[in-house]
Amino acid sequence: MKELILIRHGKSSWEYDVSDKDRPLTERGIQDGHLVAQALGKEFPAPDAIYSSPANRALHTCCILMRELGLPLDRLRLEEGLYDFSGASVKAFVRGLDNSLGRVMIFGHNHAFTLVANAWGSRHTDNVPTTGCVHLAFDTDSWSGIRHGRTVKMVFPKQLK
Repeated sequence: MKELILIRHGKSSWEYDVSDKDRPLTERGIQDGHLVAQALGKEFPAPDAIYSSPANRALHTCCILMRELGLPLDRLRLEEGLYDFSGASVKAFVRGLDNSLGRVMIFGHNHAFTLVANAWGSRHTDNVPTTGCVHLAFDTDSWSGIRHGRTVKMVFPKQLK
């Protein structure tokens, strides 16, 4: 059994003259990170590994959730392949994960996460919103064999307000 937890970065700001990778979270993005973490914390299974896009907004969202969920920082790795908007790099990254990992959490971007959630999950969503979480499970022992699984849970900030 393999489990993949996708979390899209929080709402980010366009009001600064910075590169796309350096865009910060808005106050709403920060608050939604805490809100989603609190919702997950009640029954959240700790991941074996955590990977984040190197974009500021994804990494900041990741740090908020890790702190709120009490996850150890030594499980976090930055992954350039998660700075992806098409889904191709995200799928390749997941299929290349070490098979010793059973549950993996990744932080990244849309449209990639919506495409992956719909391609590999059993429930359709028109959009994984900012700070949205999609938990997928696969009946396989190999990440490279991932094709289609089931959607365990979707947690979106709008549902929590």
